[in-house]
Amino acid sequence: MAQPNKSEEELRRLSVEMRYLEQTAETLQQRISMVNAAISDLTYANMTLDGIAKEKENAELLVPIGGSAYVKAKLADTNMIILGMGAGVSVEKTLAEAKVTLKERLDELEKTMNAAQQQFSQVAERINSGRSRLETLLSAGREGKP
Repeated sequence: MAQPNKSEEELRRLSVEMRYLEQTAETLQQRISMVNAAISDLTYANMTLDGIAKEKENAELLVPIGGSAYVKAKLADTNMIILGMGAGVSVEKTLAEAKVTLKERLDELEKTMNAAQQQFSQVAERINSGRSRLETLLSAGREGKP
């Protein structure tokens, strides 16, 4: 059986590397989408807290329950917010404390987003250079050059 030449081995290696990098890029894109959704959610929560701060007690509100449906509710306390902390645990915080907590979470998510976007850019750059090298090897192979 004939030994594969150096360019064939490099072609195989690059092909495997390209598949791995494309999977990595897809995973990073999913992570970016999830982080982006969480950022939107926190931004919406922050805007809602800003709106609540301007309301008076017993103000009538429309509370979204999903599916473009709302229920009418009265605002009992404009200064106390129940904030989920994770693992099914919620705590009561003042409006100001809740805003600080949400801001900290938003800052962390933005750092995560920047890191993921930076990783994605690096992976995309490697994919592009790998594809370029693959094309060079394939065209050289077609022309019969080693």
